[in-house]
Amino acid sequence: MGERRIRVSLGKQRLELLENDRVLKSYRVSTSRNGAGESADSFKTPRGRHVIRAKIGEGEPEGAVFRGRRRTGEIYSAALAREHPERDWVLTRILWLSGTEVGRNRLGSVDSMRRYIYIHGTPYSDRLGEPASLGCIRMSSADVVELFGLAPLGTVVDIEA
Repeated sequence: MGERRIRVSLGKQRLELLENDRVLKSYRVSTSRNGAGESADSFKTPRGRHVIRAKIGEGEPEGAVFRGRRRTGEIYSAALAREHPERDWVLTRILWLSGTEVGRNRLGSVDSMRRYIYIHGTPYSDRLGEPASLGCIRMSSADVVELFGLAPLGTVVDIEA
């Protein structure tokens, strides 16, 4: 197995898994509806080089609900969504990103990890391919399960305009 990395295009709303610069997988994603930006509390998707610092949810069923990176015991459903219309749903798996560029996406008021920037599952599959998140990179549950298994801890994630 060669060196794997992930490239996220904000403009194309695509995430590509590469191995030795060859595209292995390409997925439709949804990044921030507020555009690109690195500042805390901006609800924007940060640009630049990141790494997968933590992987959460291995073995959980598709649709498993997470709050504060912990499994709630719930499985997403339309009925659950009606009960909790205020929730920003984080489902199935979490790939927690940490910036690597001090002053751009690491440390201080631009720290991606402290901003809780994830690649995670979403119930809003109809919104994939368009900006709709609050800063994270959303994927379908099936796609995030696949990516979770293919991208080890430490995988480089480049987020580009």
